[in-house]
Amino acid sequence: MRVRLRELSDDELPEWLAAARRFYVDDLQRHAGMTSAEADEKARRDHESLFPAGKPKEGQHLFTIEDEGGEAIGRLFFATRPGGVWLYEIELEERFRGRGLGREAMLVFENRARELGAVKVTLNVFGGNDVARSLYRSLGYAEEAVNMGKRLV
Repeated sequence: MRVRLRELSDDELPEWLAAARRFYVDDLQRHAGMTSAEADEKARRDHESLFPAGKPKEGQHLFTIEDEGGEAIGRLFFATRPGGVWLYEIELEERFRGRGLGREAMLVFENRARELGAVKVTLNVFGGNDVARSLYRSLGYAEEAVNMGKRLV
């Protein structure tokens, strides 16, 4: 494998959380049709819930995705749940995309989930994120629910 997961150290957490929040806000704007203000407010609420006082809750796992040379190329965040894990975020820095590294990161993540005893991975992907949806499908993920919406204003 050309990628590996490295657990986040405490001193890396603030920068990691800030980058994850920026990614989430951008994702909400691009793929969920939210305005900048709506996306920022949702990200604030969600991150406060997931990371009270800026710290992960028990059962949450935060990683830096590194290439084989040890360079940080992305982030991964999941939480253990009964029988499985919930994948909250996997993101590669823009300059590392399109090389198959996201696929490799997913496979490394799945192995980590198996090591933790998970029998299922669940995740959410926005409908407009065709690149991610295609990757997940190619790895055997199937849609289990579909939410639809229409902006009226």
